[in-house]
Amino acid sequence: MKVLVLAPHPDDEVLGCGGVIARHAAAGDHVEVVVATRGIEELYSQDLIPIVRGEALKAHALLGVSNTRFLDFPAPALDTVPRYKLASAIAAIIRETQCEILYIPHHGDIHSDHLHLHHAALVAARPLAECPVRRILAYETLSETEWAPPQNDAIFYPTVFVDISEYLSKKLEAMSCFGSQVKPPPNARSLRNIEALARYRGATVAKDAAESFMLIRQID
Repeated sequence: MKVLVLAPHPDDEVLGCGGVIARHAAAGDHVEVVVATRGIEELYSQDLIPIVRGEALKAHALLGVSNTRFLDFPAPALDTVPRYKLASAIAAIIRETQCEILYIPHHGDIHSDHLHLHHAALVAARPLAECPVRRILAYETLSETEWAPPQNDAIFYPTVFVDISEYLSKKLEAMSCFGSQVKPPPNARSLRNIEALARYRGATVAKDAAESFMLIRQID
């Protein structure tokens, strides 16, 4: 299988589906990750960008990612980018990779970059005859998904649970690569709480650990 994971920012992909990435790679699937943005100068030191991207590459190597692509759309300012430009960039990568499974952020996350990438991905992966995507899943991101407002259209309703019991330790090891992002507990992006969510999602389906997703579309 060919798998494409879209991340608004470095580490979102590990938070949301690091275990599933490792599971795909272990099964022999070809996994690519696209990080859509680059921090804008007004808010982020440009010296930090290569550091965080280096952390991402190290994490991806641990998980078995075959290829990582960094785009340079502005963060946290995807709302300033014409949606067709973002969708066109993603569509080009979908055509190039011929991915069959697509993982995208949840549209209700409090960070608007997640919303804009979600919508652009759906445009890019429209079920047209030439589109290879057969399954689209939205993942949850700690410190973004759980902070969404209590509104029906923003809540994350998991419908797919993937057993990552064998890969939880690898997910935590990959997240540990992000020295610039991981925080001590009780912060949501602490290793303790990342594990706690995986254990909770696993308990929901009688597994030691799981990652959960909202199924957007599946074509059999």
